[in-house]
Amino acid sequence: MRAIIFANGELPNPRDVQDLLHHGDGDDVVTIAADGGTHHTLAAGVTPDIVIGDLDSLSPETQARVEVAGAQIVRFSPRKDETDLELALLYAAHGGATEITILGALGRRLDQTLANVLLLALPELRSIDTRIVEGAQEAFLIQGEAMVEGQPGDTVSLVPLGGNAEGVTTDGLEWPLNEDTLRFGPARGVSNVLTAPQAHVRVRRGVLLCVVIHRSGK
Repeated sequence: MRAIIFANGELPNPRDVQDLLHHGDGDDVVTIAADGGTHHTLAAGVTPDIVIGDLDSLSPETQARVEVAGAQIVRFSPRKDETDLELALLYAAHGGATEITILGALGRRLDQTLANVLLLALPELRSIDTRIVEGAQEAFLIQGEAMVEGQPGDTVSLVPLGGNAEGVTTDGLEWPLNEDTLRFGPARGVSNVLTAPQAHVRVRRGVLLCVVIHRSGK
Protein backbone atom coordinates (compact mmCIF):
# COMPACT_ATOMS: atom_id res chain seq x y z
CA MET A 1 0.00 0.00 0.00
CA ARG A 2 1.21 3.49 -0.86
CA ALA A 3 0.41 6.36 1.46
CA ILE A 4 0.46 9.98 0.33
CA ILE A 5 0.59 12.30 3.33
CA PHE A 6 -0.20 16.00 3.03
CA ALA A 7 1.42 18.04 5.80
CA ASN A 8 0.53 21.63 6.65
CA GLY A 9 3.66 23.27 5.26
CA GLU A 10 3.97 24.99 1.91
CA LEU A 11 2.75 23.31 -1.27
CA PRO A 12 2.94 26.03 -3.95
CA ASN A 13 1.40 23.98 -6.79
CA PRO A 14 -1.03 21.41 -5.37
CA ARG A 15 -2.22 20.37 -8.83
CA ASP A 16 1.32 19.22 -9.66
CA VAL A 17 0.93 16.25 -7.32
CA GLN A 18 -1.51 14.45 -9.61
CA ASP A 19 1.27 12.30 -11.10
CA LEU A 20 2.25 11.14 -7.62
CA LEU A 21 -1.33 10.33 -6.73
CA HIS A 22 -1.81 8.22 -9.86
CA HIS A 23 1.68 6.72 -10.13
CA GLY A 24 1.64 2.93 -10.29
CA ASP A 25 -1.59 1.68 -11.81
CA GLY A 26 -3.25 -0.95 -9.68
CA ASP A 27 -1.51 0.09 -6.48
CA ASP A 28 -3.59 0.69 -3.38
CA VAL A 29 -3.18 4.36 -2.47
CA VAL A 30 -4.41 6.03 0.70
CA THR A 31 -4.30 9.82 1.09
CA ILE A 32 -3.80 11.14 4.60
CA ALA A 33 -4.13 14.80 5.55
CA ALA A 34 -2.27 15.90 8.67
CA ASP A 35 -4.71 18.49 10.03
CA GLY A 36 -4.22 21.65 7.92
CA GLY A 37 -2.79 19.52 5.12
CA THR A 38 -6.45 18.99 4.27
CA HIS A 39 -6.40 22.37 2.51
CA HIS A 40 -3.68 21.08 0.17
CA THR A 41 -5.66 17.95 -0.70
CA LEU A 42 -8.73 20.01 -1.53
CA ALA A 43 -6.61 22.40 -3.63
CA ALA A 44 -5.32 19.35 -5.50
CA GLY A 45 -8.88 18.27 -6.20
CA VAL A 46 -8.71 15.32 -3.80
CA THR A 47 -10.79 14.38 -0.77
CA PRO A 48 -8.44 12.75 1.75
CA ASP A 49 -9.22 9.24 2.91
CA ILE A 50 -8.04 10.13 6.42
CA VAL A 51 -7.80 13.45 8.27
CA ILE A 52 -5.71 13.15 11.42
CA GLY A 53 -4.57 15.51 14.17
CA ASP A 54 -6.01 17.89 16.74
CA LEU A 55 -7.76 19.71 13.87
CA ASP A 56 -6.90 23.16 15.18
CA SER A 57 -6.07 24.28 11.63
CA LEU A 58 -9.44 23.33 10.15
CA SER A 59 -12.70 25.21 10.37
CA PRO A 60 -15.83 23.26 11.35
CA GLU A 61 -17.11 23.88 7.82
CA THR A 62 -14.06 22.25 6.21
CA GLN A 63 -14.23 19.33 8.61
CA ALA A 64 -17.89 18.81 7.76
CA ARG A 65 -17.19 19.13 4.04
CA VAL A 66 -14.55 16.39 3.90
CA GLU A 67 -16.47 14.15 6.31
CA VAL A 68 -19.59 14.32 4.12
CA ALA A 69 -17.35 13.49 1.13
CA GLY A 70 -16.19 10.30 2.84
CA ALA A 71 -13.09 11.21 4.82
CA GLN A 72 -12.45 9.39 8.08
CA ILE A 73 -11.67 11.83 10.91
CA VAL A 74 -9.11 10.70 13.48
CA ARG A 75 -9.08 13.37 16.16
CA PHE A 76 -6.50 13.82 18.92
CA SER A 77 -6.41 16.13 21.90
CA PRO A 78 -4.33 19.32 21.47
CA ARG A 79 -2.45 18.20 24.60
CA LYS A 80 -0.39 15.59 22.75
CA ASP A 81 3.32 14.92 22.41
CA GLU A 82 3.34 14.24 18.66
CA THR A 83 2.97 16.69 15.80
CA ASP A 84 0.13 16.08 13.37
CA LEU A 85 2.58 14.87 10.72
CA GLU A 86 4.08 12.41 13.18
CA LEU A 87 0.60 11.05 13.92
CA ALA A 88 -0.04 10.68 10.19
CA LEU A 89 3.23 8.81 9.66
CA LEU A 90 2.53 6.44 12.54
CA TYR A 91 -1.00 5.86 11.25
CA ALA A 92 0.36 4.95 7.81
CA ALA A 93 3.08 2.70 9.23
CA HIS A 94 0.71 0.83 11.54
CA GLY A 95 -1.80 0.54 8.69
CA GLY A 96 0.62 -1.49 6.57
CA ALA A 97 2.06 1.13 4.21
CA THR A 98 5.08 -0.09 2.26
CA GLU A 99 5.78 3.28 0.66
CA ILE A 100 5.11 6.77 2.05
CA THR A 101 5.38 10.07 0.20
CA ILE A 102 5.18 13.25 2.28
CA LEU A 103 4.05 16.49 0.63
CA GLY A 104 3.92 19.97 2.12
CA ALA A 105 6.50 19.17 4.81
CA LEU A 106 8.71 22.21 4.21
CA GLY A 107 7.94 25.87 4.73
CA ARG A 108 8.68 29.19 6.38
CA ARG A 109 9.08 27.83 9.93
CA LEU A 110 12.59 26.45 10.36
CA ASP A 111 11.66 24.53 13.52
CA GLN A 112 8.80 22.70 11.83
CA THR A 113 10.84 22.04 8.70
CA LEU A 114 13.72 20.50 10.67
CA ALA A 115 11.34 18.50 12.84
CA ASN A 116 9.52 17.17 9.77
CA VAL A 117 12.78 16.06 8.12
CA LEU A 118 13.93 14.34 11.31
CA LEU A 119 10.66 12.39 11.45
CA LEU A 120 12.16 10.27 8.66
CA ALA A 121 14.21 8.66 11.45
CA LEU A 122 11.17 7.26 13.27
CA PRO A 123 11.89 3.60 14.12
CA GLU A 124 8.47 2.65 12.74
CA LEU A 125 9.60 3.82 9.28
CA ARG A 126 12.85 1.85 9.18
CA SER A 127 11.52 -0.78 6.73
CA ILE A 128 9.26 1.60 4.77
CA ASP A 129 10.37 3.61 1.73
CA THR A 130 9.57 7.07 3.09
CA ARG A 131 10.37 10.27 1.21
CA ILE A 132 9.69 13.98 1.47
CA VAL A 133 8.91 15.40 -1.97
CA GLU A 134 8.76 19.06 -2.90
CA GLY A 135 8.76 19.86 -6.60
CA ALA A 136 12.02 18.59 -8.09
CA GLN A 137 13.45 17.74 -4.68
CA GLU A 138 13.14 14.54 -2.68
CA ALA A 139 14.70 13.58 0.64
CA PHE A 140 15.07 10.21 2.34
CA LEU A 141 17.32 8.48 4.84
CA ILE A 142 20.03 5.94 4.08
CA GLN A 143 20.83 3.42 6.78
CA GLY A 144 22.99 0.60 5.50
CA GLU A 145 22.70 1.02 1.75
CA ALA A 146 20.39 2.41 -0.91
CA MET A 147 20.05 3.15 -4.60
CA VAL A 148 19.70 6.80 -5.61
CA GLU A 149 17.74 7.19 -8.84
CA GLY A 150 17.58 10.09 -11.27
CA GLN A 151 19.34 11.29 -14.38
CA PRO A 152 22.98 12.21 -14.98
CA GLY A 153 23.48 15.77 -13.81
CA ASP A 154 21.00 15.58 -10.93
CA THR A 155 22.34 16.96 -7.65
CA VAL A 156 22.80 14.53 -4.76
CA SER A 157 23.67 15.65 -1.24
CA LEU A 158 24.58 13.28 1.58
CA VAL A 159 24.25 14.84 5.03
CA PRO A 160 25.07 12.89 8.22
CA LEU A 161 22.43 13.03 10.93
CA GLY A 162 22.88 12.46 14.65
CA GLY A 163 26.65 12.04 14.45
CA ASN A 164 29.31 10.98 12.00
CA ALA A 165 28.49 8.64 9.11
CA GLU A 166 31.38 6.18 8.83
CA GLY A 167 32.45 3.89 6.02
CA VAL A 168 30.57 5.79 3.32
CA THR A 169 31.14 4.33 -0.14
CA THR A 170 29.46 5.55 -3.33
CA ASP A 171 29.30 4.44 -6.95
CA GLY A 172 27.70 6.53 -9.70
CA LEU A 173 28.54 9.98 -8.29
CA GLU A 174 30.99 12.47 -9.77
CA TRP A 175 32.98 12.73 -6.54
CA PRO A 176 33.13 9.17 -5.19
CA LEU A 177 33.63 8.18 -1.58
CA ASN A 178 35.45 5.03 -0.52
CA GLU A 179 35.06 4.04 3.12
CA ASP A 180 35.11 7.74 3.99
CA THR A 181 33.71 9.44 7.08
CA LEU A 182 31.23 12.26 6.63
CA ARG A 183 31.42 14.21 9.85
CA PHE A 184 28.40 15.71 11.56
CA GLY A 185 28.62 19.46 10.95
CA PRO A 186 30.89 20.02 7.92
CA ALA A 187 29.16 20.16 4.53
CA ARG A 188 31.49 17.85 2.61
CA GLY A 189 28.72 15.65 1.22
CA VAL A 190 26.65 18.49 -0.25
CA SER A 191 26.15 19.01 -4.02
CA ASN A 192 27.53 15.84 -5.54
CA VAL A 193 26.29 14.89 -9.03
CA LEU A 194 24.80 11.75 -10.55
CA THR A 195 26.85 10.34 -13.41
CA ALA A 196 24.38 7.53 -14.20
CA PRO A 197 20.66 6.87 -13.79
CA GLN A 198 21.45 5.09 -10.53
CA ALA A 199 24.03 5.55 -7.81
CA HIS A 200 24.76 3.12 -5.01
CA VAL A 201 25.43 4.47 -1.52
CA ARG A 202 26.58 2.38 1.41
CA VAL A 203 27.21 3.51 4.99
CA ARG A 204 28.74 1.15 7.54
CA ARG A 205 27.78 3.13 10.63
CA GLY A 206 25.45 6.08 11.04
CA VAL A 207 22.61 7.69 9.12
CA LEU A 208 22.68 9.82 5.98
CA LEU A 209 20.02 12.23 4.80
CA CYS A 210 20.00 11.99 1.01
CA VAL A 211 18.58 14.96 -0.90
CA VAL A 212 18.15 14.61 -4.66
CA ILE A 213 17.40 17.61 -6.86
CA HIS A 214 16.18 16.49 -10.26
CA ARG A 215 17.16 18.81 -13.11
CA SER A 216 14.19 17.60 -15.18
CA GLY A 217 11.74 18.50 -12.40
CA LYS A 218 10.78 14.80 -12.38
